[in-house]
This record gives sequence, C-alpha cells and structure tokens, in this order.
Amino acid sequence: MERAKVYFTKKITPESVVEMYKRLNIHLPGKVAVKVHSGEAGNQNYLHPEFMRPMVEYVNGTVVECNTAYGGARNSTEKHRKLMADHGWTKYFDVDLMDGEGPDLVLPVRKGKVLKENLVGKHMADYNSMLVLAHFKGHPAGGYGGALKQLAIGCASTVGKCLIHSGGRITDQNILWENTAPQDVFCECMADSAGTIVEYFRDKLAFVNIMCNLSVDCDCCAVAEDPCMADIGILSSLDPVALDQACIDLIYQSDDPGRDHFLQRVESLNGIHTIDTAAQLGYGTKEYELIHVD
Repeated sequence: MERAKVYFTKKITPESVVEMYKRLNIHLPGKVAVKVHSGEAGNQNYLHPEFMRPMVEYVNGTVVECNTAYGGARNSTEKHRKLMADHGWTKYFDVDLMDGEGPDLVLPVRKGKVLKENLVGKHMADYNSMLVLAHFKGHPAGGYGGALKQLAIGCASTVGKCLIHSGGRITDQNILWENTAPQDVFCECMADSAGTIVEYFRDKLAFVNIMCNLSVDCDCCAVAEDPCMADIGILSSLDPVALDQACIDLIYQSDDPGRDHFLQRVESLNGIHTIDTAAQLGYGTKEYELIHVD
C-alpha cells in the first residue's frame, strides 16, 4: 500500500476546516452524513456547532450521532435529542440520531480480529457518503479519540457499543460495565467495527481531525480534565489510519510540557493498538506523507 496523503495546518479556525477538506480533492456525493461529537452535558472541551458550521454547510450535510451505552444525557433518544438542542446543534443543522429507532443495521465484519458483526444506527442507510469531523483528544477507554473512534464507537448503536466494549459478548448496557473486554481486545473490536464503515461507504468518505482542547479525557466525559497541551492544528486525509497515526506522531514530536501527561493516557491504555490493528486489517496504512498547508 502506498503512502497516504495527510494535510496539516497550524491554523485552527472554522474556515481552516473547510480548507483542509478542500485539499482532499473529493466531492462527497448525495446525502452527506457529517459525524460529530455532540458533547456530554457538563463537558467543557467539545467543539461547538458554531465552529463546525461552515464545514457542514459546505457539504450541505446532516449532522449525525448515535446514543451512548452508559449513564448520562445521551443514553436515550429523548435525552440525546434534548442535549443536541441544548448544545445548539439543532439551531444550525438538520440532526439525525442514526439509532433513534430500531432495528439496527447489521454490518458484517468480513476479516476482523474479534467481531463477526457490527451494529450501527439504521439511518446510516439513508446516506450516500460521510464526512468524519473528529475532535482529537485523549480518551479514558481507548487512550485517544480520533477518526477511528468516530467510525467505531461513534457510528455504533447502543447495542453495537456494547458489543465493541465487551469483545462481542454483551448486548445489554445494564450489565456491560462489569463485563468489558481486556484492553487489547477492545482496541481490536474498535478496529474491526471501524473497518465496516470504511467498507460500507468505500471511496465516499473523508476525515478531518482537529487537534485542539487537548485533554486526556473525551468529550463523552461529563467531568473532564482541562486541556493539558497547547493546540496543535487541523489534519485531513482520505485514510483514517494514516490520519490518526499522524496526530499521534505530532504529540510525540511536541515539546509541550503537557505532552507526557497526554501520552501517559494513550500508552497506559495501549491506544496505538487500535491503529496497528486497523493497518493490519488493510483498510488504511500507517505510512503517510505529511503535507504542510500555510
């Protein structure tokens, strides 16, 4: 597999997000799903809809999310819709909770490490293409969150999330958290499930990672640490594996005093194992060319 192109700018503005998408030289056809993170109630680090607005409007997209599998403001359709309104998403965009109604869409995992199937919101079938707008940051389960996590956990239904976190064994969120999989198995399940979304949309996918508000905690945390590092920039690619690898490499290359704290979160949970597994599965590469954009 040849090296992937990853574009990078230090400018972090709404307009820069659009510019980095344009660099990919892709036209997402038909009805475009724009995957974002709605932000848990109480979280201070998530990227607000105002920041995403020019990009979503540029592709005439529909903002999509899925319900969670843990307590909070997003673990039922009713609560999640209220949260999307409270956070301003519905003020600017058409918003679709893809698993807001069943039954789930079942995607086969054809050559995975662990999972045999991935369950996603049934409304995914309504879309012709997808743009993944990921806030790159740490994560208390996966070590880090980026493009692969948005494809995996982000697109999975509540039951799908249970399967990923449990190594394919549990479908009931009420007993999930006492039955989670070993860490490396969880990372492999994330890689398995992300691959099904890549296979589903094929060449009708684009990815932008925004490296700001660099907390060790995810936007899914109601109580999250404040950012420990200075903002780095925006990266884009057609390859989610290369994109996440490039972001991790920029963290390692940083001389920011908060770098070690951030990396402790990534390394303690072996977050890079998700990237390594995704590369082994063949739907992306860790080899990339970083192209700087002024």
